[in-house]
Amino acid sequence: MKDLGDIHYFLGLQIVRDESTFTVTQTRYLLSLLQKFGFDGAKPVSTPLASGSSMSATDGVPLADPSHYRYLVGSLQYLTLTRPGILFVVHHFCRFMQAPHDTHLIAVKRIFRYLKGTLNVGLHYIRSPVHELCGFCDADWAGCRDDRRSTTGFAIFLGNNLISWGTKKQTTVSRSTAEAEYRA
Repeated sequence: MKDLGDIHYFLGLQIVRDESTFTVTQTRYLLSLLQKFGFDGAKPVSTPLASGSSMSATDGVPLADPSHYRYLVGSLQYLTLTRPGILFVVHHFCRFMQAPHDTHLIAVKRIFRYLKGTLNVGLHYIRSPVHELCGFCDADWAGCRDDRRSTTGFAIFLGNNLISWGTKKQTTVSRSTAEAEYRA
């Protein structure tokens, strides 16, 4: 066994260190995805999902070959390792992997256009004297148009550094926003 020095690139993750900061991005991986799927010349958008849009499993026309959709969404799932900002929308479109429609594919392409404009975004950790553990969670109420279940999202911070995040569809239907928040 030998020491190879500081880590710089591992499994698609770029790691940059200095005395007091530690940054993890997936810029190279994202650039390769944009080129592979033909989004390298796409016009960037400011949000990963259009404001006020809500997708259903039955919106649009079913895709003849869903494998391309699955490949796109699967690639996005790996990006959520360093991009918590897209976690909710990627999770949302994972729901349609079984039978995707053309409207779902258009929305997934919008996520790639958003990523095109935010190439160097990632996780940034700073050395901090504060070691307080703090968590935040939120839930939408009946956000899924198909089964009326709510989606919960959470973020856990150690000091100023994000250490854990996630999103999950709740297992039961909530009858109010208060109940959805309580379950979260």
